[in-house]
Amino acid sequence: MADTTTASEQGGMKKTLSLWNFFTIGFGAIIGTGWVLQVGDWMVVGGGPVPAMISFLLGAIALVPIGAVFGELTAAIPVSGGIVEYVDRTFGHTASYITGWFLALGNGILCPWEAIAISTLVSDMFGGLPGLEFLRAFKLYTILGADVYLIPTVIALGFAAYVIFLNFRGASSAAKLQAFLTKALLCGMLLAMGVSFVTGSPDNAMPVFSQVANAGGGEPATESTNLFAGIVSVLVLTPFFYAGFDTIPQQAEEAAEGLNWNKFGKIITLALLASGGFYMVCIYSFGTILPWHDFVEQPVPALACLKNINMILYIAMLVIATLGPMGPMNSFYGATSRIMLAMGRKGQLPEQFAEVDERSGAPKLACVVLAVITVVGPFLGKNMLIPLTNVSALAFIFSCTMVALACLKMRYTEPDLPRPYKVPGGKFGICLAIAAGAIIIGLLVLPFSPASLNLVEWSIVLGWLAVGLVLMAITKARKKA
Repeated sequence: MADTTTASEQGGMKKTLSLWNFFTIGFGAIIGTGWVLQVGDWMVVGGGPVPAMISFLLGAIALVPIGAVFGELTAAIPVSGGIVEYVDRTFGHTASYITGWFLALGNGILCPWEAIAISTLVSDMFGGLPGLEFLRAFKLYTILGADVYLIPTVIALGFAAYVIFLNFRGASSAAKLQAFLTKALLCGMLLAMGVSFVTGSPDNAMPVFSQVANAGGGEPATESTNLFAGIVSVLVLTPFFYAGFDTIPQQAEEAAEGLNWNKFGKIITLALLASGGFYMVCIYSFGTILPWHDFVEQPVPALACLKNINMILYIAMLVIATLGPMGPMNSFYGATSRIMLAMGRKGQLPEQFAEVDERSGAPKLACVVLAVITVVGPFLGKNMLIPLTNVSALAFIFSCTMVALACLKMRYTEPDLPRPYKVPGGKFGICLAIAAGAIIIGLLVLPFSPASLNLVEWSIVLGWLAVGLVLMAITKARKKA
């Protein structure tokens, strides 16, 4: 029987999400289109499919303790935008605000980014098919060297509008879309595996490491000089491609009644490991369809190699790749709106952000703000948000590390807090999470790291922080008035 109770009758948020819903929210947020669009770049940076596979395995393992920390705190304190609550209870209002504000940046900016990815795929890939040249017939303008076309922009806006509509209807509607997209992504992985099994060979992944100088993607050459350096070079990129598991706890307040919170704590780790397995299978499959040196010579090689094998398979993978960005967009839309909701409840943002729709339970003002940000995306061009990828990774890992520190401190300040799920290894496991976060932050900020932020990216980080501090001051002034 359908659930007809209003959100107000359930404490403001409508409680409908199952363990499977939470898994698909996290898995869909992590797996977008990177496995199609950038698998060739991973091989080039690492010096082969094998180093890339090792890097994604190590990246998943490194983030498992952080996922376990989220599991413990969310199971103990299942509220929307829980990160804001955890840090507020341990390190105070200002630290909580900065953490939530940076996570809103790291998550929220991915909504317009995914809209850009859709318009790019429609214009660059579909627009290159016979009979579909009209998709690139009406150029609007060029921005930062990227052409923006009318029809792909309209199509991307349609995808974005659908995601926005579902999120305004509430978490249950958005979760149904996420379940469908998860199945579509799995079909894409199975397609790559099948082609590799029929036409490929493990010998195509050899040699284990070698440098490439003629790649056709975004990374034209291998800078690493040995296997270890290749693994490290890809490893520092993996946090961005694993970002998204934190979307699971952001919507914990909407968990269905009677949910097993011990199992919930394990869902986050499961989503991480499943994503790692997905990435590794895709890297292996694409890396063995044909000799990997030949594979990386063309732009977007994952699609190019299928186009040369069978046009039907190519179109099928292209459709899956175009649907892929809707998963992260949907998950990050829901998660970021809950972060803003939590900040509104704490008085860190204007109180209007704390209001939810009576029937759907969706945060009203937060959803409106994110809708505006998302629909702007397709108009910005594919090169506009490139600097924000590292910024997003830094904001995400910083917030995760703050949560791990909060988890450790809460073991001492609130030892009697009921914890249906606990981090394996206890305090030592929590310390591993802190160490993993600190190492990844170091790789992103230390000047000698291959993934260190440049001047433009630092300007974005500091500018976002300045805007956040001003907004916090205005909110405080209004509360005193």
